[in-house]
Order: sequence, then structure tokens, then C-alpha cells
Amino acid sequence: MFFGIPPMNKIYARECIHAIGGYTPGEQLTGRRIVKLNTNENPYPPSPKVGEALHALDWETLRLYPNPTGEALRKKAAEVFGVAANRILCGNGSDDLLTIALRTFVGEGEAYAYPEPSYSLYPVLADLQGAIRRPFQLNDSFELPDDVLSQAADAKLLMLARPNAPTGNATPKARLHELCKQFPGVVWIDEAYADFADDNCLNFVDEFPNVVVSRTFSKSYALAGLRLGLAFAQEHLIEEMLKLKDSYNTDRIAQALGEAALGDQDWLHDTCAKVRATRAWTTDELLRRGWQVLPSQANFLLAKPAHRPADELFAKLRERGLLVRYFALPRVDQFLRITIGTDDEMRELLNALAELDR
Repeated sequence: MFFGIPPMNKIYARECIHAIGGYTPGEQLTGRRIVKLNTNENPYPPSPKVGEALHALDWETLRLYPNPTGEALRKKAAEVFGVAANRILCGNGSDDLLTIALRTFVGEGEAYAYPEPSYSLYPVLADLQGAIRRPFQLNDSFELPDDVLSQAADAKLLMLARPNAPTGNATPKARLHELCKQFPGVVWIDEAYADFADDNCLNFVDEFPNVVVSRTFSKSYALAGLRLGLAFAQEHLIEEMLKLKDSYNTDRIAQALGEAALGDQDWLHDTCAKVRATRAWTTDELLRRGWQVLPSQANFLLAKPAHRPADELFAKLRERGLLVRYFALPRVDQFLRITIGTDDEMRELLNALAELDR
């Protein structure tokens, strides 16, 4: 029997939780003017239809629980993407869906595979689940290595971002198609940036019983502050994941505004076209200055400065209120990840780099 106050230094968390560092999001500065090019947010506001839906929302209905599976949103997504509604799962952002993936398909002590470098949340999810990490290195061109299947042979789940973050490149669709055909477990294709790319893998869902494709409203739909994502898969996978989601994992506001956002595809296409054009112009300008820039299919660039170390340039830009992302990680620690902003924001960045990177 214990008497007295428990010791202050006692560890109450599970050992695997206490041991991990967790995910570190991009810096959010306040209190002064900044140009925020570090978290891959959309530089343009959401569709006006989202604003109209927000104003039309009956606030009194917030006393009621939302539809537990977001049925109206699923039906709208089915209409837009040409996928049956029962093949769609709604999530509190795509990160919620990734967490559901680990909890559904990977048991404690089972293997989970993902590339490096890639989204830094992937290994954190493995640790939270008590899964065995099976990371494999991208090749010198930051493409999938030839021996992915052998390196991930015992994995229950293979997670792949396409386009990849932080590199921005997209695995050729034919290569990924072959991988999905041969991998014995579940292949999760994380398409957070797909609307900025030349193609996508959503049609794989119809062909493969082991493929899940996820999307987010945070990037192309300019709704990072809303937290909403969608996963697409055949019914048997969706049914299993529905068991793992929170009872009401998307609220009434998110469901209504997500439906409105999906209803304005013209806005989506116009905005993505502007981002792609600015991405091409910024890439050309950096290359002209001697930078190394990886080919990007996303709304950001991974670029190596011509004259100064990346960490030093990152700090100098931050002093000026220009936020980009620096990763002190193997293979990418000589690069900066630069979100594509408006043309004016990119000009301001390039003007600062003209002074600092010399």
C-alpha cells in the first residue's frame, strides 16, 4: 500500500511513449510581420464558396453531434472523384487517417515500411503504435530504390508519399503500379500534394484490393486551419478503418466547409495553376543563381544554396522575417525547403537571397 505524495520524477507514460521525441511541426511566429514559406500552406484564400457556407451555417446546430461518417461530404467527394461513397473515409486532416492506418493494419511488434527522407511523421507513427520501423533509403536521385520489395518484405504496411515530402518529386506512376501489384501488404499512397502534380494514383483504388490513397484539404484547398482529409480504398479496407476512427472524428463545420470546397473545382484548378506557374518561375530563378533545385511536383521546392550553408542561410532569413524550413537530417541538411507563396512573396525572398547568398 502506498501512502504519501507520488515522487515528482516518476514516469507515468508508457515506456515507448516516454522514449520518443514526437513530431515537430513547422515554426509559427507571431507578433511581427513574416513571410511564411515553411509549412506548405496555400498562399491564396479558400474558395469564396467556403466563406458562403460558413456564413450560412446554423450555429445553433452545433449543440448536435455531426454525422459520424460525414455522409454528405462522402457523397460530394464521390461525385467529384468518381469513387463510390462507401470507398471513402473522412478524417480530421490526413494525419488522422495515417494514424488510423497504423492502428488498423500494423500490430504492436509488426513491421511498417516507409522511405527516407520523407514525411517526418511516419517514424513517429511507428513508435506510437509500438511497430518495428522498416525505413529504406531513397537512391541518389531521391527515387525509390530497386530493392524496395526485399527491404519491406515483412512489412504489413508500406507508406509512400507521392509527391514526396520534403523532396517534392513523384515516383513514376508505372513504377508504383508495379509495386502495388507485388507488395503483399497494404500500400498507402499519401497524396497530400497531388493537385499540384501532373498525375495521381487515385484510379489504383479500383484495381488493387490492398491500396489506400489519401488526400488533404490543407494544401490545394487552402484549408489547413480546418483539419480535414479523405482516404479512398475498396470497401473491405474502409470497413476495417471505420472501426478505428474516433466516433465523431470530423465536426459539423469541417463537413460543411469541405463539401463547399469540393463544389468549386474551378477555383481549385485556377489556384493550383497559379502555384505551379510560380513554382516554375522560382525554380528557373534559383537555377540561374547556381542553386541546386530538385524537380518538384508539389507546392514547395527543396533547394541547395549556391554559396552559403543551408542552416546559416535559414537563420539569416529568419532574422528578416522570412520563414523557410531547414531539416537537420542526413541527406537533406544541405537544402532548404521553400513553400511556394504569392509572386510578391517569392520576389521578396529572392531579393533577400541576392544579398545573403553570396
